[in-house]
Amino acid sequence: MPRRSWPLGVLALILVLPFLYMISVSFMGEAELLRWPPALIPRTPTIGNYIAAYEALPYPRVLLNTAILAGCVMAGQVITSAAAGYAFARIRFPARAPLYAGTVALLTIPSVLLLVPRYFLLNAAGLIDTYPGLISTELVSIWGIILMRQTFLMLPRDVEEAARLDGAGEWTLFWRVTLPLARPAVLVLAVLAFMDQCRNFLWPLVATNSPQMAVSEVALARFHATYAANAPYQMAAAVLVTVPVLVVCLLAQRYVLQGARLTGAHARL
Repeated sequence: MPRRSWPLGVLALILVLPFLYMISVSFMGEAELLRWPPALIPRTPTIGNYIAAYEALPYPRVLLNTAILAGCVMAGQVITSAAAGYAFARIRFPARAPLYAGTVALLTIPSVLLLVPRYFLLNAAGLIDTYPGLISTELVSIWGIILMRQTFLMLPRDVEEAARLDGAGEWTLFWRVTLPLARPAVLVLAVLAFMDQCRNFLWPLVATNSPQMAVSEVALARFHATYAANAPYQMAAAVLVTVPVLVVCLLAQRYVLQGARLTGAHARL
C-alpha cells in the first residue's frame, strides 16, 4: 500500500469493523456472546438467528413496503425535481427569482416541524396507514430541485437553440433535449433519493400504524424493542435490513461517481 494511502486504509478499516462484528455476532448463540473474554468470531456458527429474525420482522413484507416507498419516491422526486429545475433554469416567467429564493429558503425549515401538519392533513383525507399517505408527502425534494436547476444552467444552449429553430416546443426541449444531457445528474438524484427513503424512519413511523405497513427502519426498531435482551437476534435482523441497501449501493456506486465527475466537469467549464 502506498504511504499516502495507508491512513485512508486504516480509517476505512475502523469504519468497517463494527459492521463486520455485527455480522459475526449474528451467527453466535446468546451464551457464546456472553462468555469471557468476548468472542470476535463464532466458534459454532448458527443461522437460527436469521431464521427467527426473518419470521419475526416479517422480512418479505417489510422488504416489499420499503421497495414500494423508495421506488415511488425516487420516481416522483426525479420527475418533480427535473421539471421544476428546468423551469427555474430555462423558462422566463414572472417572479421566477423570488419563487426560487423561497424554494431555497424552505431548506431552513426542519422537517420535524412538518410532521404534525402532514399527519393531520393525511388523517383528514383518510390516508394514514396507506401507501398513498406514506408516499405522497415525499415526492418533492428541495435539494433535488436545486441540483437539477444547477445542472440545466451548466448545459450548453447550442443544442436547444438548434431544436427551437426546428420548431421544438418547451416540452420537447425538456424531454428530448435537455433531460438526456442531464442524465448523470438524474442518476445521482435517483440513487440518493432511493437510499434516503431506505433509511427513512420518522415519517413512516408517524404515517403508519400496522405492522403490515412497516418499512425496514420502523420494523427494525420494533424488533429491537421486542428482543432487546437478545443481541444475536438483533444483529441478524440488522444484517437482513442492511443487505438490500448494501447491494443497491454497490450496484449504483459507478453511476453516482460518474454523475459527480461529469457534473463537476461541467461546473469547471
